[in-house]
Amino acid sequence: MIIVDSSVWIPFFNGQDTRETQLLDKLLGQQPVAIGDLILAEVLQGFRHNKDYQQARTHLLALPCLDMGGKAVALQSADTYRQLRRQGITIRKTIDLLIGTYCIIHDHQLLHQDHDFAPLVTHFGLQEV
Repeated sequence: MIIVDSSVWIPFFNGQDTRETQLLDKLLGQQPVAIGDLILAEVLQGFRHNKDYQQARTHLLALPCLDMGGKAVALQSADTYRQLRRQGITIRKTIDLLIGTYCIIHDHQLLHQDHDFAPLVTHFGLQEV
């Protein structure tokens, strides 16, 4: 399963042309693409206009929505953060740590445009698209 991070969805909905948004456009309808509940919240909270919000909400809710939180992910995320900190590496956003850890635990690929995931790729085997 491919999970798409808010760092791709937001520019996608804003019509930005990046390698990742182009890839997302190709994947939709051809590959199994999912969104996580945490990502859904991040993306939808940014819409200013109700019409845009409703359209995005409809499209996103048509995808499988995965519950990314929970005790197991929280505990593994804390352990991962502590291991990285001992190496002098800090992930700035807890939500990215939770998303990345969920993907690692469940063996999902992550499509993203966010440097915070790099330590998870390098040190913990997070699979990128």
